[in-house]
Amino acid sequence: MKKFIFLYSTVRKKKDAERIAKYLLQKKLIACANIFPIESHYWWQKKIQYDKEYAMILKTMAKNYKKIEQVINKMHPYDCPCLVILELKGGYRPYLDWIEDSIK
Repeated sequence: MKKFIFLYSTVRKKKDAERIAKYLLQKKLIACANIFPIESHYWWQKKIQYDKEYAMILKTMAKNYKKIEQVINKMHPYDCPCLVILELKGGYRPYLDWIEDSIK
Protein backbone atom coordinates (compact mmCIF):
# COMPACT_ATOMS: atom_id res chain seq x y z
CA MET A 1 0.00 0.00 0.00
CA LYS A 2 1.29 3.45 -0.91
CA LYS A 3 2.01 5.71 2.04
CA PHE A 4 1.47 9.43 1.75
CA ILE A 5 3.02 11.82 4.25
CA PHE A 6 3.17 15.49 5.07
CA LEU A 7 6.45 16.75 6.49
CA TYR A 8 6.50 19.69 8.88
CA SER A 9 9.51 21.97 9.24
CA THR A 10 10.25 25.52 10.35
CA VAL A 11 12.81 28.14 9.34
CA ARG A 12 13.49 31.71 10.46
CA LYS A 13 13.40 33.40 7.04
CA LYS A 14 10.82 33.08 4.28
CA LYS A 15 13.57 33.03 1.64
CA ASP A 16 15.01 29.87 3.26
CA ALA A 17 11.62 28.16 3.12
CA GLU A 18 11.18 29.20 -0.52
CA ARG A 19 14.69 28.02 -1.45
CA ILE A 20 14.19 24.60 0.16
CA ALA A 21 10.69 24.18 -1.32
CA LYS A 22 11.84 25.16 -4.81
CA TYR A 23 14.71 22.67 -4.71
CA LEU A 24 12.48 19.83 -3.47
CA LEU A 25 9.88 20.63 -6.15
CA GLN A 26 12.51 20.73 -8.91
CA LYS A 27 13.86 17.34 -7.79
CA LYS A 28 10.28 15.99 -7.73
CA LEU A 29 10.65 14.95 -4.11
CA ILE A 30 7.49 16.82 -3.09
CA ALA A 31 4.25 17.66 -4.88
CA CYS A 32 3.51 20.81 -2.90
CA ALA A 33 4.86 23.06 -0.17
CA ASN A 34 2.72 25.31 2.01
CA ILE A 35 4.69 28.14 3.60
CA PHE A 36 3.15 30.40 6.22
CA PRO A 37 4.27 32.72 9.06
CA ILE A 38 4.09 31.46 12.63
CA GLU A 39 5.13 32.56 16.11
CA SER A 40 7.22 29.95 17.92
CA HIS A 41 7.75 29.56 21.67
CA TYR A 42 10.27 26.87 22.60
CA TRP A 43 13.10 25.72 24.84
CA TRP A 44 16.62 26.20 23.44
CA GLN A 45 19.86 26.11 25.40
CA LYS A 46 18.02 26.02 28.72
CA LYS A 47 15.99 29.17 28.01
CA ILE A 48 12.52 29.84 26.63
CA GLN A 49 12.80 31.49 23.22
CA TYR A 50 10.25 33.45 21.19
CA ASP A 51 10.68 33.85 17.45
CA LYS A 52 8.88 34.69 14.27
CA GLU A 53 9.38 31.79 11.86
CA TYR A 54 7.93 30.25 8.73
CA ALA A 55 6.38 26.82 8.78
CA MET A 56 6.53 24.48 5.82
CA ILE A 57 4.20 21.59 5.13
CA LEU A 58 5.74 19.41 2.43
CA LYS A 59 3.40 16.95 0.70
CA THR A 60 4.95 13.75 -0.59
CA MET A 61 5.14 9.98 -0.33
CA ALA A 62 6.93 8.07 2.43
CA LYS A 63 9.41 6.57 -0.05
CA ASN A 64 10.94 10.07 -0.51
CA TYR A 65 11.56 10.77 3.17
CA LYS A 66 15.25 9.80 3.37
CA LYS A 67 16.18 11.93 0.36
CA ILE A 68 14.21 14.88 1.73
CA GLU A 69 15.89 14.47 5.11
CA GLN A 70 19.31 14.64 3.41
CA VAL A 71 18.31 17.81 1.55
CA ILE A 72 16.98 19.42 4.74
CA ASN A 73 20.19 18.58 6.60
CA LYS A 74 22.27 20.22 3.85
CA MET A 75 20.11 23.26 3.10
CA HIS A 76 18.51 24.11 6.46
CA PRO A 77 20.07 27.01 8.37
CA TYR A 78 19.38 25.58 11.87
CA ASP A 79 21.77 23.33 13.81
CA CYS A 80 18.84 21.10 14.75
CA PRO A 81 16.08 21.53 12.15
CA CYS A 82 12.54 20.52 12.91
CA LEU A 83 11.52 17.80 10.46
CA VAL A 84 8.67 15.56 11.51
CA ILE A 85 6.49 13.13 9.61
CA LEU A 86 2.71 13.44 9.67
CA GLU A 87 1.42 10.12 8.34
CA LEU A 88 -1.79 10.32 6.41
CA LYS A 89 -4.32 7.65 7.29
CA GLY A 90 -6.38 8.49 4.24
CA GLY A 91 -7.65 11.33 2.17
CA TYR A 92 -9.50 12.35 -0.94
CA ARG A 93 -8.30 9.80 -3.50
CA PRO A 94 -8.01 12.22 -6.45
CA TYR A 95 -5.82 14.49 -4.31
CA LEU A 96 -3.58 11.62 -3.23
CA ASP A 97 -3.33 10.53 -6.87
CA TRP A 98 -2.28 14.08 -7.76
CA ILE A 99 0.53 13.95 -5.16
CA GLU A 100 1.77 10.66 -6.59
CA ASP A 101 1.51 11.82 -10.21
CA SER A 102 3.33 15.07 -9.41
CA ILE A 103 6.47 13.37 -8.12
CA LYS A 104 6.87 10.67 -10.76
